[in-house]
Amino acid sequence: MDPVSQGALGAALATATQDRKKQLFTVAWLGALAGMAPDLDVLIQSGTDPLLFLEYHRQFSHSLVFIPLGALLVAWPLYRIARKSLSWRQTYLACLAGYATHGLLDACTSYGTQLLWPFSDVRIAWNNSSIVDPLFTLPLLALVVTAAMLGKRILGIVAMAWALGYLATGWIQQERATAIAERQAQARGHTPERLSVKPSFGNVMLFKSIYENQGVYYVDAVRVGLTTHWCKGSSIARFDKNKSFSKLAVDSQHAQDIERFRWFSDDYLALDKFGRIIDMRYSMVPDSIDAMWGITVDVTNPSDHVGWWASRQLGPEQRAHFVDLLLGRGCQEVSK
Repeated sequence: MDPVSQGALGAALATATQDRKKQLFTVAWLGALAGMAPDLDVLIQSGTDPLLFLEYHRQFSHSLVFIPLGALLVAWPLYRIARKSLSWRQTYLACLAGYATHGLLDACTSYGTQLLWPFSDVRIAWNNSSIVDPLFTLPLLALVVTAAMLGKRILGIVAMAWALGYLATGWIQQERATAIAERQAQARGHTPERLSVKPSFGNVMLFKSIYENQGVYYVDAVRVGLTTHWCKGSSIARFDKNKSFSKLAVDSQHAQDIERFRWFSDDYLALDKFGRIIDMRYSMVPDSIDAMWGITVDVTNPSDHVGWWASRQLGPEQRAHFVDLLLGRGCQEVSK
């Protein structure tokens, strides 16, 4: 999730769990900083290995077992500032509350979070929240700021209630979208080998549906509001390394990097028109295969690391199409 949401939720839990009226402002900013701290793992990068950050982002710093230590690492330097208002115990508890929210909130998105590290490298993604959602964040932020300024713990509790209620709503929406996607796959005469439904940018009403059938990915958009709509997208063949890069040695660095990218993308891989291996899970417009990132392979230098590219551009036509999808225009209404 974005840093503002992480900080706001961390502050919300910190203010909701500490009854320190005069010190609630300090509690709030401690919780906010601790709530954002796990994302410092983005600093783990390599100039020669562009996939290193994929392995470490949302890894140990987001793990459930790391929470007590992570909170300690945040509280230790911040206590020098907070000790004028709070004891060491109060400072640590505020940071513990803030830090504890981060990994769980990230797991609500579709990116994948290693909550169970080091016992498992499975990337948990509940797909019930967009990575950025103003409707989730702005009320949460307003409640937290007001709670801190007025010293009202009850507003911190209300902020947590809003966050949990919104995430629960996203879960319900995701289940509704999944049911529609499964029905539409059956209407095509397909039996999906696997199917996933993920919220689009900034909302929990418009979802991206991806399913695999006989080696082909089908990408569509599903809108779940008071009425439900299915928006037909497009399809693309599943990536097959043996077909696309048959001469690439299994023990080469390139082959190893492809497998690392496969793990990161949950094996939702395809080859785009430029010959790049793309992560099918993400696109700015949910019925599109226009990937947001991927890797490039140079078979002439298999001992080097693969290349990495990312693109998050959204042109005027794409923006207009996104709005149409969000409003259900040009889509097929689905009966209950």
